[in-house]
Amino acid sequence: MMALDAQTDLAELRRRLAEAEDTLRAIREGEVDALVVRGEAADEVFTLEGDTASYRSFMEAMEPGAAALDGSGRVLYLNSTLRELLNSPGDEPAGKPFVDLLEPAARAVIETLLGDAGNGRRSGNLQLPGDDADLYFLVSVAPLKIGTISGYAVTFAEVTQRVRAEAAEQSERAARAVIASANEAVIVCDRDGTITHANAAAAALSDSELVGRPFAEAVPLTFPDTTGLVQADDFVAMAIAGTPVQGIEAVATKASPVKDCLVSAAPLRVVGEQVSGCVVTLVDLTQRKAAEKHQLLLMRELDHRVKNTLALVQSISSRTLMNEDTLEGFHKAFNGRLRALAATHSLLSENSWTDMTAHDVVVAELAPFVPADSSRLALRDLEEQITPRAAIALGLIIHELATNAVKYGSLAVQAGTVEVSRVSMPTPDRHALQLEWRERGGPTVQPPQRKGFGHTLITRSMQHSQHGGAELLFEPDGLVCRISIPGDDVAKMHG
Repeated sequence: MMALDAQTDLAELRRRLAEAEDTLRAIREGEVDALVVRGEAADEVFTLEGDTASYRSFMEAMEPGAAALDGSGRVLYLNSTLRELLNSPGDEPAGKPFVDLLEPAARAVIETLLGDAGNGRRSGNLQLPGDDADLYFLVSVAPLKIGTISGYAVTFAEVTQRVRAEAAEQSERAARAVIASANEAVIVCDRDGTITHANAAAAALSDSELVGRPFAEAVPLTFPDTTGLVQADDFVAMAIAGTPVQGIEAVATKASPVKDCLVSAAPLRVVGEQVSGCVVTLVDLTQRKAAEKHQLLLMRELDHRVKNTLALVQSISSRTLMNEDTLEGFHKAFNGRLRALAATHSLLSENSWTDMTAHDVVVAELAPFVPADSSRLALRDLEEQITPRAAIALGLIIHELATNAVKYGSLAVQAGTVEVSRVSMPTPDRHALQLEWRERGGPTVQPPQRKGFGHTLITRSMQHSQHGGAELLFEPDGLVCRISIPGDDVAKMHG
């Protein structure tokens, strides 16, 4: 309604200015010799032809500020409106250069218009200081002849309302553009808390039209962390009263789907310091909340894995100590197993603790002993993906097998080889991944007289599941280890 009133006032002002300019043009060009001015009590008639007194009377009756100048730009007459505007109500400025009565910025505009007025009427815009704010004028300068006197007619038509209305209209358009382009939901309310503007993001928070409805009704919010005391209309009322509210977490219950939001409200000041409403922004927290839940899940998973890893390290340390006769032997064996554990953990970390291939684990654990591209190593059909817990167990098994092969088996001699491949063996778990470690070309294998911790670690590491495990076969041509990774730990199951 305010925008409609401003447009009506602007149209009326433009109409009145057009009539005044048309009247002055007719007078200057000699098209009229008398003028009737409507008054409250009675009409006044002014005769203009060759009569300076009548012209002065007409200028006094004019609503705009008006001046008559001679050919050199000196004042012949100023009406009272212009005298008051130029702060010289009591002075008679006749004979003074008109530009001397003006501020420097206004003087430059008038001098330019006077210089061009010989070719016809010229107009320009002027800004003068007022009591509370600057005033804006449309200034016209045109050739003037009164009797034998040739000079210029100058009129000051105030257009402050028009300028302010246009500025308000421009601000309104800019505000609408800003609101529409904002990624977050933006809602503008008037002093009664009724929505006047809302962008597309805001529309998604409700199941019906927003504009024209009270905020609390159009966008119902719940505030989980405020024990139910805070309601949507409370912070709107606070903002309208001049107190901004920032960063309150809320749930938009009418959004589809329901959304978590971060709500802020600020007073809306359009003219001066007067609050004319408030601006409410609602930032969608759905993705952030999901990320927080995921992060919490990861933290719990990390805590679980750290505890499991520490327990595993403690077990490896204790069992290694029980099976080594010297401190040097313990140090070497224990460090080797920790390095094996660290190598698998590094792979899992690089892969964000998601499924990884058996091939990657085998290559990482054999790297300290034999390169993956060595002719002494053959890896076949190991691209199946396995879970992190299976990767850790497989890493420890391969490390123990490689350590034994370097000490006593095929990797202890130059001609020896190792083959790690996928095989198929009868098993109750039809989804299990079955791998075989086979050594060739090494010393003749003899079954060990006693079973150390390495043997135990190999055979037990996969037994976290009923169908998991590993079996060692001490064949004369070379050690064979058959490893069964449970189907629950295999990402791609085969029938």
